[in-house]
Amino acid sequence: MSEWKAKRFWTEATVVPLDQGFTVELDGRSVKTPGKALLVMPTRALAAAVAEEWQAQGEMINPMTMPTTRTANSAIDKVAVQHDEVATLLAAYGDSDLLCYRADRPVELVARQAAAWDPLLDWGETELGARLEPRVGVMHAPQDPEALAALARQTRALPDFELTAFHDLVSLSGSLIIGFAAARGAWPAEELWEISRLDELFQIEQWGRDEEAEAMAAAKRESFLHARRIFDLLAD
Repeated sequence: MSEWKAKRFWTEATVVPLDQGFTVELDGRSVKTPGKALLVMPTRALAAAVAEEWQAQGEMINPMTMPTTRTANSAIDKVAVQHDEVATLLAAYGDSDLLCYRADRPVELVARQAAAWDPLLDWGETELGARLEPRVGVMHAPQDPEALAALARQTRALPDFELTAFHDLVSLSGSLIIGFAAARGAWPAEELWEISRLDELFQIEQWGRDEEAEAMAAAKRESFLHARRIFDLLAD
């Protein structure tokens, strides 16, 4: 039995302004989320990106080619109804932030971690008011509660759509600080993604590439860059 797929039923996808934001209509029919809520977005730029994804569909609808639509759906159906829970989950990354767990050898890796990660920790102290301290090894060592509280406040302050994209920035990189740096455009997104993979890239240099692992990393990279683009669309 072949898998059922939804067929395209519209000719034109258009952006429509509303009192509370913008939505997308397909030949005059409003787009709904999987949870049956009206797909209302805070900026015209984000709505236009969603409309472009719908307009680009062929005869059969392929949700995997609609990442911006999926993000908007998640913001409305998932994050908006449990904002505090999502924010708390992400804020917890600060106490085990990737940037804080350092190798003790080899010296080449130690040096690379310090060169790439220390500036981000310094930025976090200056721009976020939260100093996270590095430690050697993988055993958990708690961070300063005041620093964690400052990061948690700023995470909870993110609106639903931003928090949705922020979720991917943090969870994919393993770092709350990298997530904030990406969201605020403090570093190029590509550079931050490479920084988050520093340990992996070092291992590749030592042992060679694995095609399956590389394919997975490429998919994660695209999701990370997409999440950063969402912040641009929300700023317009």
